[in-house]
Amino acid sequence: MDREHFQSRLGFLLVSAGCAVGIGNVWKFPYVTGQNGGGVFVLFYLLFLVLMGVPVLTMELAVGRASRKSAVAGYRALEPAGSRWHLHGWFCVAGCCLLMMYYTTVSGWMLGYFFKFAGGVFDGLEGTAVNGVFDAMRASPGEMTAWMAITVLAGFLVCSFKLQSGLERITKWMMLGLLALIAVLAVHSLTLPGGLDGVRFYLLPDLGRAMDAGIGNVITAAMNQAFFTLSLGIAAMEVFGSYMKRDHTLTSEAVRICSLDTFVALMAGLIIFPACFSFGVEPDAGPSLIFYTLPKVFLGMAGGRLWGALFFLFMSFASFSTVIAVFENLQANAIDNFGWSRKKAAVINCVFILLASMPCVLGNSLWSGVRILGRDVLDFEDFLVSNLLLPLGSLVYLLFCVTKWGWGWDKYLAEANAGEGIKMPRGLKPVFQFVLPILVLVILIQGLLP
Repeated sequence: MDREHFQSRLGFLLVSAGCAVGIGNVWKFPYVTGQNGGGVFVLFYLLFLVLMGVPVLTMELAVGRASRKSAVAGYRALEPAGSRWHLHGWFCVAGCCLLMMYYTTVSGWMLGYFFKFAGGVFDGLEGTAVNGVFDAMRASPGEMTAWMAITVLAGFLVCSFKLQSGLERITKWMMLGLLALIAVLAVHSLTLPGGLDGVRFYLLPDLGRAMDAGIGNVITAAMNQAFFTLSLGIAAMEVFGSYMKRDHTLTSEAVRICSLDTFVALMAGLIIFPACFSFGVEPDAGPSLIFYTLPKVFLGMAGGRLWGALFFLFMSFASFSTVIAVFENLQANAIDNFGWSRKKAAVINCVFILLASMPCVLGNSLWSGVRILGRDVLDFEDFLVSNLLLPLGSLVYLLFCVTKWGWGWDKYLAEANAGEGIKMPRGLKPVFQFVLPILVLVILIQGLLP
């Protein structure tokens, strides 16, 4: 059977960027920037994105495009005879499942907040009453299950159609909607009184603030953020390589995906920081920024109900674009490895993810006392994916592409440089073989330390 492919280059770029653009860089990027002193952190983040993000992304895409297969079958097609690289493919499938076991819940929170703002639930609330909305939602297993189930059912419905008529068509419109929303929200934030102070804090490098945060902390935080923002290491990107045409070099496409991902992250900061400064809210409030702090900011604005609803619609688009991209990965693996039809794969995967998402849903309510290695269910699942599977998986892709025991540097380079556009320089081989693995190992070890 012929491999499906994207209808257009724009479709590929928007779907791949949609996978990368998730809650992580829209929610996490602003508060990590706030905690690490603003502009200096942003500069280091961009540097590490070029040094690490782009190269490892080209490797995942190269394995996909050269093999025309998803993770397990892709490794099998390219690995030397008798080797066992394809076993990592099954870890990638497990990683995608594990990611969706908690990501669908958080995506459901965003959707729930959109409807709550649009429906006027927040009207007239102040102070702790605003916090109470989120606390009540998390304490209700029924409501949490409903929002999670809507996310999962909608995601697999999109993925049950063919690539072009399902994932590509829906993601294209959703990403264009996301970019339009982000522009409207950013312009609105910049016009708030005192908003420009927030922009200065956010984007003007201030070495003093960076020193206060600890320059070593700023550098490692920037390296972590640049690495995790692209969701590399669990083949979430590899599958889109398998649907690509060979018209353009993978370095060109990786640069475009990273640019779009970074643009959305930077713009999220332009929405959040001016609003925080305008209303006297600390911009380093951490994860509670989205659900506790920002709703109070929106409620203090003229037309706050509208701006709150638009912001959480934007967050819903950002999270749902990742959900359907990872679901597509699960679909492709089921089709490639078990020979299922797209519809059958959608039904079986949908039932599995619905059931597998329940521990995270219940971990916020009925099982709120459950602790695994000192973490609640959501944090434990996130720890396994973010601190173990992503860096370890990226290291495996890296070694597969640059060592003689795997696919090998020459074959990787030939695939990466096929087509028009920016070529990956051959002279970077020592950097890829020695420097990049050490950087990824640093991230892995750092993430596993208490």
